Amino acid sequence: MILWKAGLLSTCYTPAQFPPARLREIALVGRSNVGKSTLVNKLLGQRLAHVSNTPGKTRSINFFSIICESENVSFLLVDLPGYGFAKRGKSEQQKWKMLVEEYLLRRESLALVLQLVDFRHGLLDNDRIFQQWARGNDIPVQVVFTKADKIARGKHREYLERYLSRSVFTRTVPHITGAASGLGVEELKLFLTAFSSQNASGQATEA
Repeated sequence: MILWKAGLLSTCYTPAQFPPARLREIALVGRSNVGKSTLVNKLLGQRLAHVSNTPGKTRSINFFSIICESENVSFLLVDLPGYGFAKRGKSEQQKWKMLVEEYLLRRESLALVLQLVDFRHGLLDNDRIFQQWARGNDIPVQVVFTKADKIARGKHREYLERYLSRSVFTRTVPHITGAASGLGVEELKLFLTAFSSQNASGQATEA
């Protein structure tokens, strides 16, 4: 088991509030209500990310510091606002879009983006739009499926093969997780810890 020491480093509503870019950063993006905050809390081992039943609730970029003493690794996990549906005005949604794009396009310490996708539905239109945008901007992406514990485990391979039958922009084969039951969480922590100890981030490929 990989043990992390985690803490909330910074909550940012503007780029000027971003902390100094000193450590490798791994960001999480996904559709609103994909279960991002729940997965973040499961990874961190404590409730640091706010979980809401209202899609689009997160308006800030939250930076979490991660220390894995056993592997001598330190990095930041960065929780970005969800894309897609949000119960906010268009002007506020535009501000979020500008904030997220500023981070993704200009953050020198960004090493990888985890794109969270609901395993029950696969990549929807907004997910594919983000994939195309990320690929066009040379942003490395790793797809992570969420809420897989809501589907019988015996059907996981069938679902995964169906989704991969259409091209998916991802660094490696997508991870399958279910935060409610802990499915795949430890494996994802191992992947993130190992990735953060590497000298190079690697580029996403077609799966």
